[in-house]
Amino acid sequence: MNTDFVTLGAYRIRYATSGPDNAENAMLLFNGIGANIETATAFMAQFPNTRCVIFDMPGVGQSPAPVFPYRAVNMTRLAADLLDHLGIGAVDVFGVSWGGGLAQQFAHDHPHRTRRLVLAATTAGYVMVPGSMKVLSKMATPKRYVDPDFMARIGPEIYGGLLRENSELLVEHMDAMSHSSPLGYLYQLMAISGWTSYFWLPALTMPTLVLMGSDDPIVPPVNGRILADRIPNAELVEVECGHLFIVTMPEETAALIRDFRSRTELQVA
Repeated sequence: MNTDFVTLGAYRIRYATSGPDNAENAMLLFNGIGANIETATAFMAQFPNTRCVIFDMPGVGQSPAPVFPYRAVNMTRLAADLLDHLGIGAVDVFGVSWGGGLAQQFAHDHPHRTRRLVLAATTAGYVMVPGSMKVLSKMATPKRYVDPDFMARIGPEIYGGLLRENSELLVEHMDAMSHSSPLGYLYQLMAISGWTSYFWLPALTMPTLVLMGSDDPIVPPVNGRILADRIPNAELVEVECGHLFIVTMPEETAALIRDFRSRTELQVA
């Protein structure tokens, strides 16, 4: 994986690419809230023949926080500018959790640039069926990203799945995390506050795969059913894990995506 910095408009961001420059397929990734590039490294490594592109959101990881807050549409425009900077045209778009909202917004704003859409552990925005309020209250601050002891205590409860019983997986995730500024985290919350894709999801015509964790305390699986029912060309697959299945099960998750890509190749040719 190669990393670099670039200034695009009002934003200076750190981005990463992996895979061959001349790969036949490219994939743009939107990460979860507060999550830096390195938390997706193991997942990206599952696509050695795909040119993967990801960036730290402003104020997250090593991307400095901007002066002013932003909205989801600002970040999808920034992502499109980054693809232009890299000379990449159409892409498969992947988004997990908070990033799943941006992935939907990117597909809406740039339909001719979105070959396929993969949504993981995410929702249609404010119309979502919420998880446990006890769990969601612990997600309101970035404390878990800056306090390892706090993360170790709450991680199994808020993320569910394999992390309930395998503390080593949580430690690996914590080791991959880097500090995000409180301002950057606040901006991420503000970017998606009041946002919903629910009313325009029927306009998304690209092949779409919705992946949901069966034991996700943050985003209950029913939210995946809402997405799959609203997007005309979507299919829903439930993964036997919690909210962080791309971290705990990168090989299995990537295999589902590769199979989906193979089955839909003729539709996007």
